[in-house]
Amino acid sequence: MKSLLVSMIALSLTTPALALDWDAALSGEHRSAENAARDEFRHPRQTLEFFGLEDGMTVVEIAPGGGWYTEVLAPLLKDNGTYYAAHHSLNAPGGYARNSLGKYLQKLAADPDLYGQVQITQFGKPDLVALAPAESADLVVGFRNVHSWLRGGTLEATLDAAFAALKPGGTLGLVQHSQQGELSMEEMKKSGYVPQAYIVAAAEKAGFELADTSDINANAKDKGGHPSGVWSLPPALRGGDEGRDNFVAIGESNRVTLKFTKPQ
Repeated sequence: MKSLLVSMIALSLTTPALALDWDAALSGEHRSAENAARDEFRHPRQTLEFFGLEDGMTVVEIAPGGGWYTEVLAPLLKDNGTYYAAHHSLNAPGGYARNSLGKYLQKLAADPDLYGQVQITQFGKPDLVALAPAESADLVVGFRNVHSWLRGGTLEATLDAAFAALKPGGTLGLVQHSQQGELSMEEMKKSGYVPQAYIVAAAEKAGFELADTSDINANAKDKGGHPSGVWSLPPALRGGDEGRDNFVAIGESNRVTLKFTKPQ
């Protein structure tokens, strides 16, 4: 009996985690052709693997917006894992935030088989300060939102909330539009570009340690300095026909991909 128990314990320690079904997540019919076309610039599989995503994890996405990454994370975690979408508050002061949350909820309701297990949390100042239950998450991710948190004056609160939600040893993964050199606060807010050093300093102030960086989402063609910041580039192309061919040739923005850990 004892030898059988020892064998079972050994097997449980050596059995690998189940493989994530990337084909279903990235190529399933739930994804629009428009969203899938952006994989070329957003590299969802490589990015999430860099952050350490594994089957069975509890993952929090901060500010999921229209749900681009929800289309990837929800199917990956549906059968074995937990996915928290920390969206805007229903009582947010701005109409944009409420409309964004409303459209997101409609998206989830349209496919309950796929999105029925997504856990919605509302995050926003001044009262909604928790992304997920304390120390419940293995991984917290945020995609191209640091400039928005700067605009809203919530960067510090957001990083603190991520720290509180993560288990000791857990990972914070951030992707952000970025360019070389220093930028003023107003330049960061206006352009959408935030230098890597600024992000690292803010995360370290919140208690995180920088574990790794990656060029997965870098774009050497993008040097910044555009009339409408990152929105001069695809997919926004805010300048209309003016300079359009040049911006299309550049592609989407240059982005830093940063992996932080919460100390044990």
